[in-house]
Amino acid sequence: QVQLVESGGGLVQDGASLRLSCAASGRTFSSYAMGWFRQAPGKEREFVAAISRSGNIVYADSVKGRFTISRDNAKNTVYLQMSGLKPGDTAVYYCAASGYLSQKVDPYHSWGQGTQVTVSS
Repeated sequence: QVQLVESGGGLVQDGASLRLSCAASGRTFSSYAMGWFRQAPGKEREFVAAISRSGNIVYADSVKGRFTISRDNAKNTVYLQMSGLKPGDTAVYYCAASGYLSQKVDPYHSWGQGTQVTVSS
């Protein structure tokens, strides 16, 4: 497993932008597919975006055109650039590592502690 630490969450207004970061430990970061998930109170954890070892990317329909996932293997970091934020985006955001690109929770073996994103109307 790999240790993951998210940062960059906060309270913003409707329509604002925010950039989340996820720092990973170890020398094998480039071997993992990385994903972002989010969970609101009373809701299941849902897929947001993921990026493979080679840079293939998939997004949830709800964030297409607004969110961008990227990775910097030299810095062992994955990012989620969020724009046009809406109150419906309010959730705890988690980064996770997997052996392969997936939109499901199960394949991800390592998880960060989460960072709160709150979007006010």
